[in-house]
Amino acid sequence: MKKIPKISEAEWEVMKLLWKKSPATANDVVKTLSGKTHWKRETIRTLINRLVQKKAVGFKKKGRQYHYFPLVTEAECVRAETTSFLKRFGGGSIEPMLAAFVEEEKLSTEKIAKLRRILKKAADEHKKKRNKSR
Repeated sequence: MKKIPKISEAEWEVMKLLWKKSPATANDVVKTLSGKTHWKRETIRTLINRLVQKKAVGFKKKGRQYHYFPLVTEAECVRAETTSFLKRFGGGSIEPMLAAFVEEEKLSTEKIAKLRRILKKAADEHKKKRNKSR
């Protein structure tokens, strides 16, 4: 499993943009994020450079422009962030956190059904693995 870099909250904004549309030039990223945030051009360029240094973003030079693209998927980053969060706040266990979330949130019938499907699939896969090892 490849190591997923730790991405700051601000860097997530750049990544979300690149996951949605890439490759993108620095000017494309600046133009889009300047309209959504209060960040200056230099700040956005710094975020892009940090992501390149962290190997979360790659680039190809075309003429005088650099075209940036993600080197890690959104799913990989979400998984890494979730694991990190669980280690910090949940003692590595998801059950208490999931229970607290479900008890506090007003979940629609559709969301409850989706959670049931996810849990059933996980249980079925676990059962298959257990039966194979016997």
